[in-house]
Amino acid sequence: MDTHSTARPATWPRTEAEALAEQERLRALADLSSAGPAPEDIRLVAGVDVSYATGSDALVAAAVVLDAASLEPVETAVVEGSVTFPYVPGLLAFRELPSVLAALEKLTRTPQLLVCDGYGIAHPRRAGLAVHLGVLTGLPCFGVAKTPFVFGHGEVGQERGAGAPLTTEEGEVVGRALRTRRGVKPVFVSVGHGISLDNACAHTLRLTPRFRLPETTRRADHVSRERLRTAAPSTA
Repeated sequence: MDTHSTARPATWPRTEAEALAEQERLRALADLSSAGPAPEDIRLVAGVDVSYATGSDALVAAAVVLDAASLEPVETAVVEGSVTFPYVPGLLAFRELPSVLAALEKLTRTPQLLVCDGYGIAHPRRAGLAVHLGVLTGLPCFGVAKTPFVFGHGEVGQERGAGAPLTTEEGEVVGRALRTRRGVKPVFVSVGHGISLDNACAHTLRLTPRFRLPETTRRADHVSRERLRTAAPSTA
């Protein structure tokens, strides 16, 4: 898969100031008005995830492409790397982007949609990992997170598919708390690039037929953890 978008920076940021400037540049390029593909329009969907070693800078990034109808994997790519950016809240995307993009570049099939384990515009500067990846790959992209970060939401019904807006203190809607399993904690969906929140939530429900988290995330997480375990058993 070719991810060498014209939006790709010449070099990755190494300092907080450089990352903030790059984040603002990418945020301005994000397409937040397109409806994007509906579930019935997608044949291949990809998930990405990163696992970090304990006690070292080692990491493993995985990209897994699934058949959108069966949710069976059709291709997997893995990259072993290392952390090249410090831990800075709000700039975590820069710890993952180089390796995640390298994993996507190894794919021979191009997915029509990317799903991240994290945030899109549900981010203090409206620029989570899904925004970065969507702009840099040119693919529709959204995030499905396990926690609401710093945002609030109203009561979510207990039935599968129930939702409530994820909002700032000022009332801006930045995502949706979405119940994917009856009686189980909701997930938190936010758009990144080239897709509407309604379609992102519809895809999330399609990707969660049995579990709380999307199959894209579950598969990519398993692959990255397993490679990390076998590559560095003493630090994983």
